[in-house]
Amino acid sequence: MKVTGLIAVLFISGCSASVDDHKYHRPELDVFSYFTGNVTAWGMLQDRSGKQTRRFSVDIIGTVQGNTLTLKEDFVFDDGEKQQRIWSIQRQPNGTYTGTAGDVIGEAIGNVSGNALNWQYTLRVPVGETTYDIAFDDWMFLHDDTRMFNIARMSKWGVHVGTVTLFFEKDE
Repeated sequence: MKVTGLIAVLFISGCSASVDDHKYHRPELDVFSYFTGNVTAWGMLQDRSGKQTRRFSVDIIGTVQGNTLTLKEDFVFDDGEKQQRIWSIQRQPNGTYTGTAGDVIGEAIGNVSGNALNWQYTLRVPVGETTYDIAFDDWMFLHDDTRMFNIARMSKWGVHVGTVTLFFEKDE
C-alpha cells in the first residue's frame, strides 16, 4: 500500500505543469507593464465539484515605483459583498516575483515564462465566523496586449477544494 501511494505521488508530481512549458508562447508577459494603469476583471468561484458558488468583478489600479508594483484591487461580489486587496509585488534580480498582501500568509512566489505567470501562495479566506488558510496554485496566461485569463486551483491540506476562473482586460 505504501509503495502504491509513493508511485501515485511521483506520477502526479511528474505530470505537473511547469511555467517553463510556456517559454515559447507569445505575446511575452511583462507583469509590471500589463498591470500598470487600470485593469478590469471578472470571474467566478467554483467548489470542488465544479458548482459555481460566487461571481465577482474587480477594478484594479496598478502603479510602479522602482522594482515594486502595487495593485489596488476592489472586488464586488454578486451578493453585494465588497473586498479590497492591496498587493505589493517585487521583481527579483533572478527574474522571479515575490508578493505580499494583507490576507496572504507569508509571501507569494511567482515565475514567468513566455505568456505565463504561475503564482504559489496561501490566502486567509473568511467563511462565516471563521477563516481558512487556502493554498493557491494560480496561473495567468496573456492572450494579447489587453486580455489575460487566469485559473487558480485552491487546496487545503493538499486536497482540491475549489477553482477561481478570472478574465482581465487592460484599459487602453
